[in-house]
Amino acid sequence: MLGYSCQWQLNYLLKSSKRRNFRQVAASAQRVAYPPVDRIDAVRRFNRFYTERIGVLHETLLKSEFSLTEVRLLYELAHRDALTATQLGDELGLDAGYLSRILKSFVLRGFLHRAPKASDGRSSLLVLTARGRKAFAPLDAQSREDVAVKLQTLSGGEQVELVRAMQTIEKLLGAVGRQHSSEQAAIVLRPHAPGDMGWVIGRHAAIYAQEFGWDQVFEALVAEIVAKFVRNFDPKCERCWIAERGGENVGSVFVVRKSKRVAQLRLLLVEPAARGMGIGAQLVAECIRFARAHGYLKIMLWTNDVLRAARSLYIAAGFKLVAQERHTSFGHDLMGQTWEMDL
Repeated sequence: MLGYSCQWQLNYLLKSSKRRNFRQVAASAQRVAYPPVDRIDAVRRFNRFYTERIGVLHETLLKSEFSLTEVRLLYELAHRDALTATQLGDELGLDAGYLSRILKSFVLRGFLHRAPKASDGRSSLLVLTARGRKAFAPLDAQSREDVAVKLQTLSGGEQVELVRAMQTIEKLLGAVGRQHSSEQAAIVLRPHAPGDMGWVIGRHAAIYAQEFGWDQVFEALVAEIVAKFVRNFDPKCERCWIAERGGENVGSVFVVRKSKRVAQLRLLLVEPAARGMGIGAQLVAECIRFARAHGYLKIMLWTNDVLRAARSLYIAAGFKLVAQERHTSFGHDLMGQTWEMDL
């Protein structure tokens, strides 16, 4: 089994649409086309595999007397302070009556103490006692050991791949209905740092392959552009910005020197999950601001007509289409376009 934290995340996600997230899920269903049957079946197949793999179907967890829900509650109580039963139930999506029965059993077993909340006499804070922490400690240790044993069967690269896949599932499904979701995190534009260029290349290749069917020749082109930028980078007249949200890269753009008086905007990218939040417009605006501040008289870019969302950003920013030409690249017949803006 992969540990009670992973187990609870899956269990919670499976139940979320039936509880407090029902309205959000229903609203999303109205906006998004009903998914194909093969995708639904694939998710159900994964659910069956994962629940069996991590022991969700077992009555108890970690070879203990505790159920999955009880272990999850002990975990929250051991790692957080000043929790009320209402907060705990809302955050974990638990039925109030079911939660009340478990908490009452914790009190009777000496695991839990209820302390009056100073700001609200009608509520009480849940405090894990020393006995409760003693009961939780071996569960925590056993969970870590179980995860370690599972990971030992994988190579280092496979472990990283597994963790990233889990993070992707958590990001895509766990954000539904979350009050402090990553969508609400501040957007930060920062200069590039070690590791960012590999991300730029990889995400361009993956996103353009998925959305437009472009082949690996495009990935090679992006790699060439990035390599040239790194080798010849002149901070006096060039810049790369990485857009971050919640500590994760969600976008990028470059300004490079085309000539002494002309700057070129390159490699604008916004992660699909981060679109519609104004990140692309911020990145384009930052390029224009930088070009003006560093003495350029014009900024230009080259794109393709199929990139409609990007073209809308350029038009809104004040770029004008000055030339276009058909070409065959990346496995497709395309219409290349040159856009310019006087500064």
